[in-house]
Amino acid sequence: MSTFTGDETAPFFGFLGAAAALVFSCMGAAYGTAKSGVGVASMGVMRPELVMKSIVPVVMAGVLGIYGLIIAVIISTGINPKAKPYYLFDGYAHLSSGLACGLAGLSAGMAIGIVGDAGVRNDTVTRSSSVTKLLLFVSWIQSPTLGPV
Repeated sequence: MSTFTGDETAPFFGFLGAAAALVFSCMGAAYGTAKSGVGVASMGVMRPELVMKSIVPVVMAGVLGIYGLIIAVIISTGINPKAKPYYLFDGYAHLSSGLACGLAGLSAGMAIGIVGDAGVRNDTVTRSSSVTKLLLFVSWIQSPTLGPV
C-alpha cells in the first residue's frame, strides 16, 4: 500500500510550472540586461560621466530573474504529496501560475531592454532626466509578481 494520495502525475505539472516561472523570467532578465547593457556601453563611449545614471535599466532587468526564482520556490514548496493530497487541479494551478509569472517576466524584460536601450541612447544626446523612464521600469517590473494573482 502506498502512502501517496492524489494523482501521481500531478506533481509533474506543478514542477513544470515552477520551472517555467524560473526559465522564462530569467530569459527576460537576460534579454533586458543585454539590450540595456548595449545602450550603457554606447553611452560610456560618448559620455562616460553619465554611465552610473544609465545603469538603472540593467538593474531593473536583473530583478526579473529574482521574481521568477521567488515564485518557483513558492510553487515547489507547495508540492508535497506525502503531506497532503495533491491533485491534478493543484498541478494545473501551479503550472498556470508559473507560466503567468514566467511569460510576464519575459515580456517585461523585453520591454525594459528595448526602452532602456533607446532611453539611454536618448540621454546621451538630449541630457534629459530619466524620471519618466524610471517610473515605466518600476511599473513593468511589477508585472511578474502580479501575473500569478
